[in-house]
Amino acid sequence: MKKLFKGNSESPESTKIKPEMSVERSKESKITDPNYTRDKLYKKGVSLMADEKMDDAVRAFEGALQVDPGHVDSLLKLGYARFHMGDLAGSMDDYNKVHEIDVTNSDAWNLKGLIYYRQKNYEKALECVEKSIDTNPTDGMSWYNKGCYYSLLNHIPEAIEALKRSIEIDVKNAKKAVRDKDFENVRADDGYRRIVEVVVLESVRQGYHKVGQIVWTTMLGKTEVEDAARKLVEKGLLIKEERNVGLSKVEEFEIAPELAAKIGVEKKGLFGTTKKINPLLIQHLKEISEAVHAVKTAIEKGDVEEVIAKMDVFIDPSKRGAQMIEHFFEEHRDIRLFKIRLTDKGYEYLQANKQKMIDLFDHIESQTTKKLRSETTQNT
Repeated sequence: MKKLFKGNSESPESTKIKPEMSVERSKESKITDPNYTRDKLYKKGVSLMADEKMDDAVRAFEGALQVDPGHVDSLLKLGYARFHMGDLAGSMDDYNKVHEIDVTNSDAWNLKGLIYYRQKNYEKALECVEKSIDTNPTDGMSWYNKGCYYSLLNHIPEAIEALKRSIEIDVKNAKKAVRDKDFENVRADDGYRRIVEVVVLESVRQGYHKVGQIVWTTMLGKTEVEDAARKLVEKGLLIKEERNVGLSKVEEFEIAPELAAKIGVEKKGLFGTTKKINPLLIQHLKEISEAVHAVKTAIEKGDVEEVIAKMDVFIDPSKRGAQMIEHFFEEHRDIRLFKIRLTDKGYEYLQANKQKMIDLFDHIESQTTKKLRSETTQNT
């Protein structure tokens, strides 16, 4: 099954607060936050969706929209809830309202595509997901869905290319694709078999070294796993070892040392604990930190063209876009929106939102520093 929506599940506020403090803060919020009622209803709706109480969730989102008819997040979630209830017309209406507010909203385009997918109108679904990708070329879900629609239309090379692109953005899409019936039309293609190899390689990287373990974690067939592992050994990406277990021999696979140094591996320790060794992650975090410093300098200078160029580093998948999606998903979306607004409105928008941008990149810098400290400590 495809991903239908990004995983921004809101969790309830922490209960580790003294009751009197919680009441006091609640009173302050009601007075100082003009969106208090809207946000409360929105969060209630999200919680109800998580409990699969779609009827109640719809009422909560409708309440939030009575307070603020232009609240895009409530419209998106309302459409999503209606989609799951089978109200495709109502869902489409909600996404159309999102596009009346912001025609560049990629989530709404992707979700419109899913409505057409449900109706088996794959050509229209493809048109929608193309618009989603035009707006946000680093959205792995949209690329994945594009691959599905091309496969269902029996356009094999295009399906494989879109699927590969989605995997470059998020390797988890490879594991999902090998179980997705929408890709049945492409399973005989050499490109698809290489995707199976990616899944097997990633499973070994995560610490699953035996064929049986890989079969269990990926849901691939044993023959597929054995064939992919053999090809990976031939390519020098895996090393096969035979271990004596009682009177029999068991084959195990390890990542080749040169590759392990580049991508990092996870080793299963005693009592099932996992120790991660990932020098590549440290490198990526350092590069993000350097990019943050550069964009903050450009913002302070007030050079719109330079700010747009520096922001592109966080969006372009060939630069730091994929890493931002993995580690700073919400911030990646905010940067993308800032870039769109700067491109449309220029210097005045930069001056009006200068502090918001600085605050956002200060937050990314702080979180990057924490992650770096954690990785450095873990790997010493």
